[in-house]
Amino acid sequence: MRQNLPRVPKERIAVLIGAKGATRRQLEQQAGCKRLVIDSDSGDISVEWPETGEFDPVKALKLPDVIKAIGRGMSPEKAMQLLQDDWFFEIVDLRNFVGKRQNQLRRVRSRLIGSKGRIRRMIESLTGCEISIYNSTVVIVGDELGLAFARQSVEMIASGSEHGTVLSMLEKGRKRQRIEMRSLDAIETVEETPSGEVSFAELVPGLDRVAAARKLKAAQVNTEDEEEVEEVMWLSDDEEIAWEEE
Repeated sequence: MRQNLPRVPKERIAVLIGAKGATRRQLEQQAGCKRLVIDSDSGDISVEWPETGEFDPVKALKLPDVIKAIGRGMSPEKAMQLLQDDWFFEIVDLRNFVGKRQNQLRRVRSRLIGSKGRIRRMIESLTGCEISIYNSTVVIVGDELGLAFARQSVEMIASGSEHGTVLSMLEKGRKRQRIEMRSLDAIETVEETPSGEVSFAELVPGLDRVAAARKLKAAQVNTEDEEEVEEVMWLSDDEEIAWEEE
């Protein structure tokens, strides 16, 4: 089965192929396809898949996004993380915020990257995503929750929000996420007695086994033998009887 993939800019074809075809082979292996066909002149890409049932259809759906991410400036190693089931792809067009003027696009790109890449690294760190800024687009890959926060951050900065405001939003979101992760995913309940109250045996682990063993031992005692009766009534060091009025 042959599938056409997104076209790659000519300046990114060499990156997609890799040294002596290493990146292409790695893509083929990770995606489980037979062959990745790359036209180095036009940038057209296609892929040949094995017979139905011999490859992962989810990876077939995700491979076009991997190619898009690489074509938009992301390193192949980072882009291939998209082949994971719980990683997704987003692309933000900066022209939607500042138009097509090159000076405005440069200004927004600079704000998104920050001094020595600091702002981009902080957004990646706080969201767990990978971000690539290329020409007029921003490519983001990550899990569902991180992706939503990262996209919101990019759009806020592109709209003129201060870096401090954006980073504060991310910090608060991260704290909420930590709290949610610490909360119990499920609560184990115990069966209640008919009266609606939990029995004492259920509150003391192992008590039912001890009681059953004592009951069995008592059933084997000759009630006419005083020594046997006294032995079964004898309490061990870790046992005691407490009396109280109801």
